[in-house]
Amino acid sequence: MGAPPSPAADRAFTRPRRRTLAALAALVALAAVGASALLDLRPPAPRPAAAPTDEFSAGRAYPHVTQVAGRPHVAGSPANDEVRAYLESVLRELGLETQVQDTVAEEAGQLSGAAGGATLARVRNVVARLPGTDPTGTVFLVAHYDAVQTGPGGNDDAAGVATILEVARALTDGPAPRNDVVFVLTDAEEACLCGASAFASEHPLAAGQGVVLNLEARGRTGPVIMFETSPENAGLIEVFGRAAPHPVGTSFAVEVYRALPNDTDFTAFLDEGFLGLNSAYLDGGATYHTPLDTPASMDRASLQHHGDNSLGLAREFGRIDLGDLRAGHDATYFPVPGGLARYPGWLVLPLALLALSGVVVLGWLARRRNRVTNGRLAAGFGLALVPLVVAPVGAQLLWAAILALRPGNAELLDPYRPTWYRLAVLALAAAVLFAWYALTRRRVGPAALAIGGLGWLALLGLLLAILAPGGAYLATLPALAGALGGLVALTTRRDGPIAVIAVTGAAAVAVILLLPTVVLLFPALGMAMGGVAALFAVLLGLAALPVIDLLHPEAGGQRGMVALRARRLGALPAGAAALATMVLAGVGVAVDRFDAAHPAPTHLMYALDAGTGQARWLSRETEPQPWTDDYVDGPTQVADEFPGIGGNELLGGPAQSAGLPAPRLDMLTDTTAAGLRTVSLRLTPQRPVRLVTLHVDTSTATVRSAQVAGRTVPVEERDGRWGFGIVFHAPPPEGIEITLTVEPTAPQLALRAMDASDGLDAVPGFRPRPPGVGVAGSHSSEMLAVARTYPL
Repeated sequence: MGAPPSPAADRAFTRPRRRTLAALAALVALAAVGASALLDLRPPAPRPAAAPTDEFSAGRAYPHVTQVAGRPHVAGSPANDEVRAYLESVLRELGLETQVQDTVAEEAGQLSGAAGGATLARVRNVVARLPGTDPTGTVFLVAHYDAVQTGPGGNDDAAGVATILEVARALTDGPAPRNDVVFVLTDAEEACLCGASAFASEHPLAAGQGVVLNLEARGRTGPVIMFETSPENAGLIEVFGRAAPHPVGTSFAVEVYRALPNDTDFTAFLDEGFLGLNSAYLDGGATYHTPLDTPASMDRASLQHHGDNSLGLAREFGRIDLGDLRAGHDATYFPVPGGLARYPGWLVLPLALLALSGVVVLGWLARRRNRVTNGRLAAGFGLALVPLVVAPVGAQLLWAAILALRPGNAELLDPYRPTWYRLAVLALAAAVLFAWYALTRRRVGPAALAIGGLGWLALLGLLLAILAPGGAYLATLPALAGALGGLVALTTRRDGPIAVIAVTGAAAVAVILLLPTVVLLFPALGMAMGGVAALFAVLLGLAALPVIDLLHPEAGGQRGMVALRARRLGALPAGAAALATMVLAGVGVAVDRFDAAHPAPTHLMYALDAGTGQARWLSRETEPQPWTDDYVDGPTQVADEFPGIGGNELLGGPAQSAGLPAPRLDMLTDTTAAGLRTVSLRLTPQRPVRLVTLHVDTSTATVRSAQVAGRTVPVEERDGRWGFGIVFHAPPPEGIEITLTVEPTAPQLALRAMDASDGLDAVPGFRPRPPGVGVAGSHSSEMLAVARTYPL
């Protein structure tokens, strides 16, 4: 027998084992916390049609989806008329006071540059009222019943409409609410938000304003996220947190949405000063605005989520005093397992300053205890910026490489099967973080790197507190928790149980806050902005660096082969994550192929000048699919010929004339006074169309004022030949009257009239798409435009 092991050898054996056990325990704890946070985001199971009548049932709501979204029903179409008649009958059968608001309205917000002028529409909103017993205000449940021309709108927005119908049934089946509840099913949302604009600004029931719950969908599955609020939302958030059975929403989402150029019907209500909440489910964006947005594509769990929250909120807002909701400040809020955490916005900046102070104190104490030097602290802070830059850039480059192999994905909000790509981005972020840590840990030290990472979190939190307060919690709270955990760890035995619990608890805070954010960012922004999710994944990794360090073999002061072996083992996670990135991306490319059920999106339009007989095919695709390539042969300019189409980034190719008539332009009156010419016109489509446009040639006159269908519209001259214009959606068959007061600059006034319908099947030279080739989700896909210039 040999000599017994020495005490030093025993310590050398037991210390790595203790460290490994601590790492495993910490990882199990964090995995459990992460799983709990993610499971809490799941939509509830759909309830059957036999569910109790006082509950929302997706089984009862879904038949409404099939009725509303049986076929495409763009505003003004006969199919949309049928949907409206169905909605009226359902609401009247519930005993509700029901009416149709039939009017002409202008687009909510500013002029539509994309459409080529002031935008209006004839709208017919379906409005029903449930009277309250002692109203302190009105609760409005809003969804739009029209759909885009390219799809039936099974999710966008038959989901919102069906939810409102089922909520209306549940409310009428129970005791009357204290406050009035008004159900508003708007028209022409897809065209211009004109239905919501008409109701919010003109309807008598909207005169007293109130609380709006707007229901939307921009995908086919996933949790319903409350992503937008009216300003000074603290009172609304308090109600949302306690009354929504499944409250998924973050103040960060509100900040992101405010920075995006997107609008919904909710915008029209905000413009008129209403309070409210805007909610939607977002995942499965590949079907958005496409023929695949069918009732069958809907995840009924998402419908149940919409309904549970809407019914809970309608009952609570219907019960309380609505005059008490204006809080004077925004709230910070985010989901946590079991509910919604929230605190007043005035705490945002103090917390950010406290987190930054905590990190500074942590660095000072680490320096005092000889765990770091000033030079290493500076190096740790500087080097922590590397993964924050490299991972997002790498994610964007990864997506660019995937697009090179699957260029059709550029026309989709998100790939049909995005899961593998999302996992690849997360693996890439992990590979960057682990590689960075393995390369810098020995030279700079784990304490300096951890404090440096917390420093960037604290600084980001302070920056967000100033620029986007609703998102500051994502960096401030992990930085503050990390600073507190680090201070506890520094004052106890290194790698002891208290230190491990402290750093694990701090990392758990980051997991609760950042992991759901990373997961929700993917469907919210799409793979085209996957770098944003990678950035937040790295922030999570930096907050968890002390736990990550437990995975790193500790070589201590040993040299030679032992230290080399430790460094190699430390690099294993980076290598594994890098390999996982390549495998996951490769599987994604192999799995996410276009086929008949997941067609490659293509965009095609047909434009005819009825005056010259010249026609052309047009496409907005930047890299045309093979099917589209048969129609277009290169870039083209159409602004002069078809100003109502908008934009110059188009591909074009020659086409046969379809022999279709342009809209008719008749002069009703023509007077001249004080050097100004006033002409009254009637613009009448000569075939069933979705919209008509009229533009004035600025080389022949300057427009001073304009009226459309009796409404004064803003005057805005535009660059190029065709200046002032109007776009009118859902025009009545008898046409629309337009009055222009102009200052002539030429003997004749030149006007360009255009109309547009949908569907290319009857156009000469059009070949139907084969299986595997689909229609891109665009408001101009399949458009057939006919234009003509009229001299007056």
